[in-house]
Amino acid sequence: MKRLLIPLLTLALSAVSGAALAGNVQHAMGRTTTPDNPQRIVVLTTEGTEAVLALGIKPVGAANGRAVNARGSVWYAHVADRLDGVEPLGEERAVNLEQIAALEPDLILGNRQRHEGVYDQLSAIAPTVLSNRLRGDWRKNFELYAEALGRKDEGAAVLAAFDKRVAELSDALGAQKDETLSVIRFMPGQIRIYQRDSFSGDVLARLGIARPELQQEDSFVLKVGKESIPDMDGDRLVHFTYESGDGKATALARDIASDPLWQSLKAVQAGSVHAVDDVIWNTAGGILAAERMLDDVAKIYGVD
Repeated sequence: MKRLLIPLLTLALSAVSGAALAGNVQHAMGRTTTPDNPQRIVVLTTEGTEAVLALGIKPVGAANGRAVNARGSVWYAHVADRLDGVEPLGEERAVNLEQIAALEPDLILGNRQRHEGVYDQLSAIAPTVLSNRLRGDWRKNFELYAEALGRKDEGAAVLAAFDKRVAELSDALGAQKDETLSVIRFMPGQIRIYQRDSFSGDVLARLGIARPELQQEDSFVLKVGKESIPDMDGDRLVHFTYESGDGKATALARDIASDPLWQSLKAVQAGSVHAVDDVIWNTAGGILAAERMLDDVAKIYGVD
């Protein structure tokens, strides 16, 4: 299967020209003056880290993933090699302020939903820019981070490359886009049906892939139980599992898969059910994960 475009990071690196300039950036918490050509960047969300990497910058510190990956790293596997030597600062909701201060950053990037409560402390350490939301706002956040870094042009080039690849894949999908795709997540004690205002929902909408009626809402998720299995159906179905370490989410996924209601779904009957990576389709939430998600969609639909 040929690649539709060169990797985004390669494009971003080739697009960089000249030093990044200071700016006066409007963000979720107000307006912040950012420095010229910041060298010591701290990023407090995983989607923000992906944005910084795609812009050709290696942060000095970053929020780590929610679980240790299979190689024993605190970084998500698809970015671990690029974060070698970066200081892990704790999970997004519990970053270590003392560690951040010790890194003496020039600029801090975070998110209001995660860091509004520590914004004053962060701002006392270094100029701090917070995006507003997560969910389906990954592109809007990417543009804000690029502006804060003084790399708006490079950011626009990265997004243009992504959009070109989306258009190529959408064309390759053809009439298959009219087949509804259901997106399901298993969590400890909970099942989620994902809607449009989510990371995966945004990417699928850009591809023009149809969704079941309940998943076409401009909302985040529906939190449901086994009784709602019939509502999970589509012509195709993808599912991913967020495991907290106690095995409960994996056990729930197995229980659902053996349920007669699940077995009766048309996607199951047609052999059109696909397990995908929770990190790529949901948790990481950034542009590099979005690239990997496009790879997954191409494989699921069998297109080049």
